Amino acid sequence: MYQQIAEGRPEKVAVPHQVTSNVRDFWKALFSLFAGTHKIKLSHLSANSSSVCREEDKQGEKTTNRRQTRAMKTRLGCLSNKSDSYSDFTAFLTPVTEKTTRCTKLSTEKVKQWTESFDILLSHKYGLAAFRAFLQTEFSEENIEFWMACEDYKKTKSTAKLGLKAKKIYEEFIDVQAAREVNIDFQTREITRRNLQEPTPSCFDDAQGKVHSLMEKDSYPRFLRSKIYMDLLNQTQTHSQRRFS
Repeated sequence: MYQQIAEGRPEKVAVPHQVTSNVRDFWKALFSLFAGTHKIKLSHLSANSSSVCREEDKQGEKTTNRRQTRAMKTRLGCLSNKSDSYSDFTAFLTPVTEKTTRCTKLSTEKVKQWTESFDILLSHKYGLAAFRAFLQTEFSEENIEFWMACEDYKKTKSTAKLGLKAKKIYEEFIDVQAAREVNIDFQTREITRRNLQEPTPSCFDDAQGKVHSLMEKDSYPRFLRSKIYMDLLNQTQTHSQRRFS
């Protein structure tokens, strides 16, 4: 584009319009190609970013679930250890019952009577409270809760309330979708369901009997060997010794 002249000084030569147009078109085409390629890369980057975000969300959700699971296991473990170490079962009772229990001194003879039969244990309100506390440490308190609900149900006089209570007990303990379903066989469950069509004070008798038998054979012997029972027995013996010393 430059021409050397005799004096050794360059002189600018006019570039033909066609050459300039071709160069301009070349750069336009190159810019369009670059822009198109850049857009493709941006779209790929956007898609990859979305994918990465979704993956990070999933990983975050998994981490949160794992943390929640560990926290739940820790809480359950602490509850189990704490419950089993209680020497005073009144910590599981309502404030009114707790106050009454603390003011009442259990005798060693009364606590020993609980070993004579399961029904004697259940007939004594503090024995029932102690057994209920023990079942809580085993996470099977729904059995005694159901038994107690049936006992209360049988005392209901109003026919209208009888139907409402029966429905509530069934939905809470008997139904297969019940939150605190008790362990009874299919036949007993069906008999109970049919009984609810015309509720009577005895419509839960079969189911209550099954749960009672299960607790008597399985939970009751373990309760008598439990720390809760042994601590209660030791406390009453210690109290008796101090009283007569």
